[in-house]
Amino acid sequence: MVSRSFPQLLTCFNRTAVGSAGCRRFSITPPGRATPQSNTAVERVTSPWTLMAAVCLQRLPVITADCSPIEQRFKQMMQQMELEKSLLSDHELRLMEDAERMSRKQGNEYDSDEEEGHGDQAIMLAQDLEDTWEQRFKSFQPAPRVRADLDKDLTSVQRCLADSLVLLAEQQVGAEKLWLLPQAAWQEGETLRQTAERALCSVTAAGFKATFLGNAPCGVYKYKLPKAARTESSVGTKVFFFKAILADSAPGTAPNTALLWVKKSELQKYLKPAYMMKVDRFILSL
Repeated sequence: MVSRSFPQLLTCFNRTAVGSAGCRRFSITPPGRATPQSNTAVERVTSPWTLMAAVCLQRLPVITADCSPIEQRFKQMMQQMELEKSLLSDHELRLMEDAERMSRKQGNEYDSDEEEGHGDQAIMLAQDLEDTWEQRFKSFQPAPRVRADLDKDLTSVQRCLADSLVLLAEQQVGAEKLWLLPQAAWQEGETLRQTAERALCSVTAAGFKATFLGNAPCGVYKYKLPKAARTESSVGTKVFFFKAILADSAPGTAPNTALLWVKKSELQKYLKPAYMMKVDRFILSL
């Protein structure tokens, strides 16, 4: 078999590939003719959008919510069913035994020898214990579920204990102050979650103790700058939201900025409509 050089084999393959619809023609460019890569390709492309991270800090309900009328009727029905199907407790059995012993003692055919080991103190012990419980119950004063003066204080984290609250901070945006979720501008070298954590610490001197729910944002909101203020390097801002649950009841020191704790139904009073539409998607009324 006659040996062929490498260029001859490529020429033969190239001719065969032209007649085949399933193959693609290719050519080999000498190393000296390769197009040099531009230095701008490896340079970092700057985004015209300013990145920010915000935290949606929620205080979960502390007490159970009041039952609706249908829930109250269902609760009473279940309690009645449980009472009818339940067995007598040890205390109820002891009361019945004491009552039976007392009735035998008052009868004409009572024999004291049958009550060995049971004196008057043993007979009255169950009843005395029940009387003690009754006195303790009468002296117990439960804390009020609704405190009108505290519920109206929007700066208190102890308001509306049966509802879930969201933290709002008054922040400077351009020439005006707006109520927003605590937010901060992203800095080089940190993740968006770290930016959100820094935003939460920036609203108080000591910082809230919160548990962040994951490393991925739960929502995003973007807005463009006015046309007069836009440049090629600055078009607008993108805000990435992170969710967190309040782990401590209140911060240790006074806040640096004005804060509000509001219910989901109260958010529309303080947030812009476009901003509210994005926030409403991931805030749950627990």
